[in-house]
Amino acid sequence: MSVPIKVNNPTKIAKKLDAMEFHDLGRFGDGSSGVFWGEASDWSPWEMHPECDELLHVLEGAIKLEILPEMGEDITVLELRTGDFVTVPKGLWHRQKLLAQTKEYYLTPGPTLHSHHLDPRKA
Repeated sequence: MSVPIKVNNPTKIAKKLDAMEFHDLGRFGDGSSGVFWGEASDWSPWEMHPECDELLHVLEGAIKLEILPEMGEDITVLELRTGDFVTVPKGLWHRQKLLAQTKEYYLTPGPTLHSHHLDPRKA
């Protein structure tokens, strides 16, 4: 039995989404990939992927990304703009703030944990 293979264009998919809408492109390993777009906003909740890295690709717009070290080190703060992407290492808590209307592709091949604590490492 053959598996259907589909070509996706995240930029075209994002243009069809409503504000704050996620579009799941399907399973990827034990996680998923997808497209998101939203207006400028405050910080998202923290998230962490204990079994995998995560790829974040800004298709359009700008984000500020905070990544917490395992313990005791300085927080990494990155600013990504249209066309930029980053790989967040597995096991590190991270969150983002949309600085403008932003369309983003994500690839998360494993499970995701979420936290609303100020410092999820201590929760």
